[in-house]
Amino acid sequence: MAQDCNKPVLLELLTAAGTGNSHCADCGAPDPEWASYKLGIFICLNCSGIHRNLPEISRVKSLHLDFWENDLVEFMRTHGNFCAKAKYEAKVPPFYYIPDSKDCLVLKEQWIRAKYEREEFVASSVCHETGSSGSREGFLWKRGRDSRRFLKRRFLLSAWDGVLKYYTKESRGPKAVISIKDLNAMFQTEKIRNPHGLQITYSKEGQMRNLFVYHESGKEIVDWFNAIRAARLQFLRTTFPTTPEAELLPKITRNYFKEGYMEKTGPKHKEAFKKRWFSLDSQERNLLYFKDPLDAFELGHVFIGHKEQGYEVQADLPRGVSGKKWKAGLTIVTPHRKFVCVCENDREQKEWLAALNVVISQPRTGCELRQTGLSA
Repeated sequence: MAQDCNKPVLLELLTAAGTGNSHCADCGAPDPEWASYKLGIFICLNCSGIHRNLPEISRVKSLHLDFWENDLVEFMRTHGNFCAKAKYEAKVPPFYYIPDSKDCLVLKEQWIRAKYEREEFVASSVCHETGSSGSREGFLWKRGRDSRRFLKRRFLLSAWDGVLKYYTKESRGPKAVISIKDLNAMFQTEKIRNPHGLQITYSKEGQMRNLFVYHESGKEIVDWFNAIRAARLQFLRTTFPTTPEAELLPKITRNYFKEGYMEKTGPKHKEAFKKRWFSLDSQERNLLYFKDPLDAFELGHVFIGHKEQGYEVQADLPRGVSGKKWKAGLTIVTPHRKFVCVCENDREQKEWLAALNVVISQPRTGCELRQTGLSA
């Protein structure tokens, strides 16, 4: 039967050299098991679900479970992932965030829609709707600093002025004026409990300040995210004109390397252990801690230097110190003091030890060594 003959052919196309078919065309996940026979691309299960919602643009089949007609197999043979990439990703701006398999659904969905539905990045496209100028104005739902309520607030981003502002009332001045130099943004859909949840962070009087926002429209919140990235890239290019762009791009925005609860004691190691939410910022080499995940301000932070500077993390607790309920301990050793924490279980302990050791082992980049302005 043609079905039996075509399956091996499809699987051969997955590993064909020079096609890019061995990874999902949209998120890069390895070993895709689905394909869009209208676009001629191989995709993963998660991305295939997004493609199903674009029936006028894309139609999907399973490589293993569905029947493949000869003409569809031939279409896949003459196309493929690299072919589609050359067409639909011809003009992706350097600031635009391209999601991977671990990113949240809204990022992947809007990336797919931008490519195939809106064709924002084809060679013939004239302009982009993603805030390529680094300027944007509109309303976002922002979580109140002292409450759990989300209130509609007007936000204004200006790369020209180098600031992001937000307003509580139109008759008053801005509630906050945030320098783009200090600005970061990351999607936090699980933490905020909203599929479009975005966390904006900046430094205020030496403390990390968090803004938690969302928008009902997935396109709108992703456009805001990319507008912030465009503004950040403009700032970095201006501030570090001789730095290679490849070194600037990872510094546009960043996700936390690891987050979760641990319990910590005080500097004397005799104080009661208190449960805190920790966020490890590997780029800034800071371990931030908060009372709750959605706190507006940090309670404190620990700078994580390089191992050659005397920093290390130990998989135990100082003698005579133990947690009450949680027993899996770790000690962060710095030149000035030891920070003692306990994790809920051994798995969490191993993950924190591994993450902290990555930061302790990583050298500072040339850009960071030349100028600390990137690490405000």
